[in-house]
Amino acid sequence: MGNLFRMKKNSAKHYSRSPKTETGLERHTEKADVTDEESEDFDDHFEDGDEGESAGEFNDEVPATAPAAPDLVPLYLEVDSAAHGERLDKLLARHFSEFSRSRIQQWIEDGAVRVDGEPSRAKASVQMGQQIEIHPQAAPESMAFTAEDVPLDVVYEDDALLVINKPAGLVVHPAAGNWSGTVLNGLLHRDPHAARLPRAGIVHRLDKETSGLMVVARTLTAQTDLVRQLQARTVKRSYIALVWGETPDEGTIDAPIGRDPRERTRMAIVHTNSGKPSRTHFETLGTVPLGRSKVSMVMCQLETGRTHQIRVHFESIGHPLVGDPVYHKATQRGQRPAVRVPLPVPFTRQALHAYRLGLMHPVTGRKKSWEAEPPEDLQALIDALDFDRYAEEDDEDEGEPEWYEGEADDDDD
Repeated sequence: MGNLFRMKKNSAKHYSRSPKTETGLERHTEKADVTDEESEDFDDHFEDGDEGESAGEFNDEVPATAPAAPDLVPLYLEVDSAAHGERLDKLLARHFSEFSRSRIQQWIEDGAVRVDGEPSRAKASVQMGQQIEIHPQAAPESMAFTAEDVPLDVVYEDDALLVINKPAGLVVHPAAGNWSGTVLNGLLHRDPHAARLPRAGIVHRLDKETSGLMVVARTLTAQTDLVRQLQARTVKRSYIALVWGETPDEGTIDAPIGRDPRERTRMAIVHTNSGKPSRTHFETLGTVPLGRSKVSMVMCQLETGRTHQIRVHFESIGHPLVGDPVYHKATQRGQRPAVRVPLPVPFTRQALHAYRLGLMHPVTGRKKSWEAEPPEDLQALIDALDFDRYAEEDDEDEGEPEWYEGEADDDDD
């Protein structure tokens, strides 16, 4: 990244200035609900792979594993005269009511149901005397808390915690649509003792398509301590994002976030009681032209951690994240939508990376911090946009952004 951390532009007055202390952004240490981020600390609900649950709800009674699925033995049925001409899926749903019709239809589609020894179709009419054989398949969710050999990029590990650099495309916690192949499955494979911990030690998340650093506890004591740090908002999380348009030098986006009342799969700026206070501080590292548009690289630091916070906040001010398939419209009232132009290299996810993570070690009490450079796909896009060339043209002699100074190194006392 080099020069980009030394860039400085003129401040923009239409954004609120970020409160600062001598060492950086002002830290708020009062207890607060810990939610999901972009960083996705656990939100108040736990509905899908990118949502979270209140970290304060962690306790040693929360099961870390789901009960094992019972052995599924083959089922047999002979079509009688009363069922003659009935649809296959309806007949099986009526006779085997312990299974849903949609699940039975999936088995038929997968070839797990045979009529007179041959695969069939859900809509097929059965005939009297036909022999039906069913080989029930385990539900996808039965794999949610099983150990799987999911590769994890561990950048730090000791007896109390480990820090991983999550690649884009990897889901953190099993949920609908992603019951296996998650970080949690990999943790259980890597360390069987993780099964004793709530959520295998996971205390916060990243979106599936967001890359970067996240911490996982290895003991219940460490997990409790990390949750408390998240509640106190003393865990420091910095993100690199590419956004459309030219962003101000620095600022704070302060807007409440809640479930979008029109699209329940999205989050949005919500000015009702359902919207939760949300604040994102940012520093612009550089802006480059791209066709009729511009792209800015920003460093973000979360004061709160709401579901999709960075993505929602930047869309709301007219600077949606590059590549974001959900929050991609410039929606600031009175502002023209950002001009979208083809990118110089293929990029099919939101350009967001959890670059830096800092916390107090739950055992030693010492400050620890880690950095992870952008992954290959994001770095390739940064290089293709040629931020370094424009950084040199801007001001090579500027120091690091003030809010970024004073962040703890691993060996700080």
